[in-house]
Amino acid sequence: MNCKIIALSLLLIINFIYPQNMTNWKIEPSLKYDLCCYLNFLTGDTFYKDFYKNEPNPFLEKITPEAKLAIDSLYKKLKLDKNIIISAWLCLYFSAIEGNDIDDMINAVKDPAELKSNFEKTPYYDDESWETFTGIKQELLVVLNYLLDSGFKNYWTENIKPKVDSAINKVNSGIDKYDVIKENEYFLGFKLPSDTITVYMLHYNMPHGIKITGMRFISAIYWPFEITVRTAAHEMMHPPYDYKNDKELRDYINSFSSDKFFMDKVNNHNKSLGYNTMDGLFEEDCVQALDQMINEKLGIAKDAGARWKESDEEIHVLAVVLYKLMKETGYNSRNEIFRDYLLRLNNEGKLKPGMLKKYYDKFYEK
Repeated sequence: MNCKIIALSLLLIINFIYPQNMTNWKIEPSLKYDLCCYLNFLTGDTFYKDFYKNEPNPFLEKITPEAKLAIDSLYKKLKLDKNIIISAWLCLYFSAIEGNDIDDMINAVKDPAELKSNFEKTPYYDDESWETFTGIKQELLVVLNYLLDSGFKNYWTENIKPKVDSAINKVNSGIDKYDVIKENEYFLGFKLPSDTITVYMLHYNMPHGIKITGMRFISAIYWPFEITVRTAAHEMMHPPYDYKNDKELRDYINSFSSDKFFMDKVNNHNKSLGYNTMDGLFEEDCVQALDQMINEKLGIAKDAGARWKESDEEIHVLAVVLYKLMKETGYNSRNEIFRDYLLRLNNEGKLKPGMLKKYYDKFYEK
């Protein structure tokens, strides 16, 4: 037998027995995203102080009057007036440009044409949100220039980046065995745009894991290794459907505005946690139910009941109910697109407004 044929046959056998992962992992630091997350800390918001109790904050201590007025205005316009998480929102917007330096951010704010053009191509763009971004242009320029002139880059490079690099080395040593893309595509029912997941490991982003444009997300260097994998399984599935352009699905999701149990969670929780709109919490809970199934398959899941009792003030009631139904119905046994599965549950009378409380209580009876 020809040697080439033998070699090819052996390769095929090896790949069958030991299939190659679909997921290509890239783990990187980022000055740009750490700076965006640092702005939570610079505002003096007590919610974030609890996560950085012993953290020095020299740029707040020596802040100029002009920069103090600008950061206070930024805080009011975004968090107080619109319930926006400053770090996550700015990371998402600045992920639409390639540059990673403070100068790149300043230039993008001064002339946002490229940022807007790139961002319009993503599922996250809408006119109202863009108006909010342009409405904080002056505040951003003052704050970014203050951090540039005050040496934030040198401070981050000398004091923060070594910690980030050390954490990245630890994560890189074991993450390749987790084929998240394969599981994402199986549970969503469609192919993702890339087989590469880029993880930006940051210092200042706690307590938020943050999805940005493309197959990229933000994780914290202080979280256990399994959380990075679980975050990847979660964030790569946002959005799990096309809410903006799918009227049938959008009407179904919006019908849950009549579910009192669900809307109580939307309206009455700490707004610093995010999930401050009905459709936003619905999407988050869908992805949480999906990622719980994936994490159980990968062997890195937290107990489902404990997870949702202990996180985010118990607001993820839809996730509990959807997870319960997925288990009972043998989710994806029909190789459905996730969107079709939701609508089938509705048509079969299994997931409708007004039913969540009953299913939720039944889940926790155990």
